[in-house]
Amino acid sequence: MSTTTQNSEKTRPTDNLMDGTGLARRLVQQTTEAAADLLRRTGTAPCLATVLVGEDPASVTYVRMKQNRCAGAGIRSRHVALPASVSTAELVDAVAVLSADPDVHGILLQHPVGPHIDERAAFEAIAPEKDVDGVTMHSFAAMGFGLPGFVSCTPGGIMRLLDAYDVDLAGKHAVVVGRSAILGKPVGMLLLGQDATVTYCHSRTSDLPALVREADVVVAAVGRPRLIAGTDVKPGAVVVDAGYNPGNVGDVDFETARERASLITPVPGGVGPMTIAVLLEQTVTAATRQLGLPVGG
Repeated sequence: MSTTTQNSEKTRPTDNLMDGTGLARRLVQQTTEAAADLLRRTGTAPCLATVLVGEDPASVTYVRMKQNRCAGAGIRSRHVALPASVSTAELVDAVAVLSADPDVHGILLQHPVGPHIDERAAFEAIAPEKDVDGVTMHSFAAMGFGLPGFVSCTPGGIMRLLDAYDVDLAGKHAVVVGRSAILGKPVGMLLLGQDATVTYCHSRTSDLPALVREADVVVAAVGRPRLIAGTDVKPGAVVVDAGYNPGNVGDVDFETARERASLITPVPGGVGPMTIAVLLEQTVTAATRQLGLPVGG
């Protein structure tokens, strides 16, 4: 799926903050209009199914928030709650049922699912055309090869932000701190697809500050509060903080980094709102395709 942002989404900053909240609001409004148009043309509202294993408070809150956002955008929700004791086979079966249901257009498996479960097997039970969270190997391959498909939502949101603020990635050195399958790795693929030169860093990277100091674009996605010192940010660099830690703290030391960065995302209000906005947009896109209509038509 293209990460090119429509002209109406272009943002002109008054300072160096990248306003994910405002951009997400505009994207959700466009998605709401698309969902209403689909309902008018077909009689069918897009449907997102959420699957939750156990009762982790944070996961319960995230799922409830996504359901509320769906309702506000004209997207139906279906929720499948499974006990923490569920087996991999039982979870895979539950996801497979949703994949085969024509009334369900998108599937989101809330993670983590528990250490006793093969999470990858559960993800792979999601039909590619319903993988609106971009978590399957099919979706990752599509991101890597620049083919049509669904992007991982947080990386997709990051790319939309960069595009909205006219960040030219061609030839730039992007340093991605984090290598998770749903954030670090895919955002690197998307950056590479925009002709950036990408360096992946992680917990075993030697002399991380030295690599950060060379970066034109820094994407922090490791989940360690203030891991990246602002004094290590190259003057004029673009800083995208995709970390979220207790106390509304990101992976970057925001106050010092802001003094050096040309653009920077706040935490909260930067990457977070874009994640759910992309999820909603991709759900409507999935429904449109499954109902046999051209996207944007």
